Amino acid sequence: MAEDVSGGSAALADAATASVAPTEPATQPAARPARSAAAKPAATKRVPVKPVVKPVAKTVAKPAPRRRTANARRAKTTGEQHALHNMSEIRHYFRTSEQPVFFVGATAFNLLGLDRWVRGFSYIVYYDAWERSHPRVFSPIDKPYIEFESGEEINNWLLRNPEVRAHIARRTPSGTRPQIAMVFFDAETEEICAELGYDLILPSAELRERLDSKIVTTQLGDSVGAPSVPNVLTTVQSWADVVAVAKKAKLGTDLVLQTAYGDSGKTTFFVTSEEEFAKIAGEVTGVEIKIMKRINNRPIAVEAVLTRHGTVVGPCMTEITGHKALTPYRGGWAGNEMFPEVLDDDTRKRATDLVVRLGGALGKEGYRGFFEVDVLVDTDTGEVYLGELNPRISGASATTNVTAGAYADVPLFVFHLLEYAGVDFELDVAEINARWEELASEDEWSTMVIKHTDPTVELINAAPPTGRYVINHDGALVFSNAESDWHQINNEGEAFFLRVYGPGDYRWKGADLGILVTKGRLQTPGNKLTIRAMHFIDSIRGMYAATPLESRAAEPRTSAAKGS
Repeated sequence: MAEDVSGGSAALADAATASVAPTEPATQPAARPARSAAAKPAATKRVPVKPVVKPVAKTVAKPAPRRRTANARRAKTTGEQHALHNMSEIRHYFRTSEQPVFFVGATAFNLLGLDRWVRGFSYIVYYDAWERSHPRVFSPIDKPYIEFESGEEINNWLLRNPEVRAHIARRTPSGTRPQIAMVFFDAETEEICAELGYDLILPSAELRERLDSKIVTTQLGDSVGAPSVPNVLTTVQSWADVVAVAKKAKLGTDLVLQTAYGDSGKTTFFVTSEEEFAKIAGEVTGVEIKIMKRINNRPIAVEAVLTRHGTVVGPCMTEITGHKALTPYRGGWAGNEMFPEVLDDDTRKRATDLVVRLGGALGKEGYRGFFEVDVLVDTDTGEVYLGELNPRISGASATTNVTAGAYADVPLFVFHLLEYAGVDFELDVAEINARWEELASEDEWSTMVIKHTDPTVELINAAPPTGRYVINHDGALVFSNAESDWHQINNEGEAFFLRVYGPGDYRWKGADLGILVTKGRLQTPGNKLTIRAMHFIDSIRGMYAATPLESRAAEPRTSAAKGS
């Protein structure tokens, strides 16, 4: 993902039989249920976030102008900086550049560890999992109680915060414009950055919202030979209209209806009858929708970066979805796995080609930089389809950045930074993709987002700290030591846990307690959680202690969105 990504729903059908993969990597904590004034704690200063996607007019936005950083402008004037010709020069550039880059978000999860490669990279967060002990993570001390409604709101609050602005000023060399990256932002974010003299190194909010449309994604894919599951884009007024459209397009009677905007958990509907259609008629009538054939599929997450020299494609990962031990949402996203057999060589090549083709279409729209694609592999026919596009950093980024390819070259997100660095460079994208494809078959990583699954609201009294955990000689999972990230994890007997909510916070149904990263697989070939995975989950849950609130039970909420 995870900050993060598109929310799951209690009504979402099982992902293994759905034609659209659930997309909600949780890195942005989910929005918590509203409480009465008497229930609001005076002392707590932390609040959860529910990402919101808002539809916009479908106009093609021009790409943001390419600005040169202060370092690059000086280099151009003095002749100090030549074009970067190979991976060694690119690595050297980012290890020596004084350009400050700040990742802003609710947590540091998505790009945690990137500071190992990029000298000026650091994090500004609302939830400080290290309680001010991480040298690259900053969180303001004064955080009054606010009911944030979206990831955009929390990021805008952070950018306006005087402590944050002072921190950015301290870490920014004179004459240099700080660069800002984040998962969720909007036009207001762009205005804040423009006023403060920050460079928001992302495609425009207008363009991203346009590309977020599932309708637009389908059309772009079709235009470049990256097909979606057999479908029709149309407008209907009744079940009779749906039946007529499906019959003409030979889609069958087991259908998936999807609206243009919103996450899969809230805007994807599975219908086989008029009775089922009647329940969701208000959501799908009178608006443009996508009517799809329902297939048995394996959802595969693939991240990529569109550069001026082509699309660099990251590893293929399967998704951890719908497990009741992790999430209360049926079909809800709860992590990713990367392992050699995730796809066979032929299917991997076809999935990579699909992402490259879609990258070409995005380039024509003016997009550049990081994006994530949900690829659907039909388990009955072997066909590879375009599922959804997330034009942003995602919850899968955490896994992408610790692959063998990242250590052989640079993490995928560094290519995004390179595109916005204001320096000339050369890339043999085909060579990089071929090398990463080979290296990806030699690495195994898994990420699990652990949510509170009970229908209760509770005050957390004790919680496991962020850091490295190991299986001791008695077989128990125990805290070993504090760590800044998970890059030192090297076997299946250890894991890194990043805590989201701690003592003094509240947990409720769907709240992200934390994120666990480890080597090896956490699902069986049949997509059940392994014994090791359940041991990790039960052990982490057992380290929490909380006091229930007797005033009310938690209301169902969507989980965090994918992006994060």
